[in-house]
Amino acid sequence: MNNAHQSVQKPSPIVEIYSDGACRGNPGKGGWGTLLRYGDKEKELYGYVEETTNNQMELMAAIQGLEALKRPCKVRVVTDSNYVCQGITQWMKGWKAKNWQNSAKKPVKNKALWQRLDKAAAPHEIDWQWVKGHSGHIENERVDALANKAIDEQQ
Repeated sequence: MNNAHQSVQKPSPIVEIYSDGACRGNPGKGGWGTLLRYGDKEKELYGYVEETTNNQMELMAAIQGLEALKRPCKVRVVTDSNYVCQGITQWMKGWKAKNWQNSAKKPVKNKALWQRLDKAAAPHEIDWQWVKGHSGHIENERVDALANKAIDEQQ
């Protein structure tokens, strides 16, 4: 048997993005944290916003993770935010069709962030996954700690 013409390609690893937001008061001081993992490489990102909401920080965490990618990738985004998961996978198509209005014909809350997330997600093939927050999921606990660290460093 001649294997000279067969090539074996390792499947390229999926980029994993874990994201979380935190807010002290809602609205209040907020932080976001993101962990990017590609194979055995990891990068942590986090940031602070003076006056924000928890949902805005959840969106920002996912946005920052996706915007950190330098080329189109296969991505798994893991978040404990139903708002982010349902928004991007279920609601956004309808919002866009209705000129960014919700089912009650009101403007979509956090429209600018949703549009930014839509743009950041567009070049990638993404699997959006929800995990229960504060349930011992190691990476979710890490990004929660990063989001809170962002707030703590400003106080």
